[in-house]
Amino acid sequence: MTRKAIYPGTFDPITCGHEDIVRRASKLFPEVIVAVADSPGKNPFFSPAERVEMAAAALADCDNVRVVGFSGLLMQFAREQDAQVVLRGLRAVSDFEYEFQLAGMNRKIYPEVETLFLTPAEQYMFVSASLVREVAVLGGDVSNFVSPLIHERIMTKIRDLKKS
Repeated sequence: MTRKAIYPGTFDPITCGHEDIVRRASKLFPEVIVAVADSPGKNPFFSPAERVEMAAAALADCDNVRVVGFSGLLMQFAREQDAQVVLRGLRAVSDFEYEFQLAGMNRKIYPEVETLFLTPAEQYMFVSASLVREVAVLGGDVSNFVSPLIHERIMTKIRDLKKS
């Protein structure tokens, strides 16, 4: 049986921690779908199309990784994609309670899908997209937390926001 895994998130922006998890997952599964959630309630910094494009560019070297945007219930998307696994990243114990609750709810909705948790490499344990955005907007250097391509997109977005 071929296992297809989905790694969902807002990816606003995709960080080195996200990339680390995807690259490691791509060695474990024949196909990994990076599912970029629309997430309008989170007031994303980048549009859904921008986030999909940035993630696809950052992961272009991973042959068995596909980046797709989606909206609505993750479990409905998983069913549409015929996925058997949902991957979730855990950075700290504080992430676990929410992720555990989410995994239980998802299991009730679509019991055929298993949720697996991966932790990023040590150097990315504290990196979150929201922290990256906040530090960048306040003028801090985030180049160690995102790929060069993503760093340039962040800086361009900040410059554009300051002009308007």
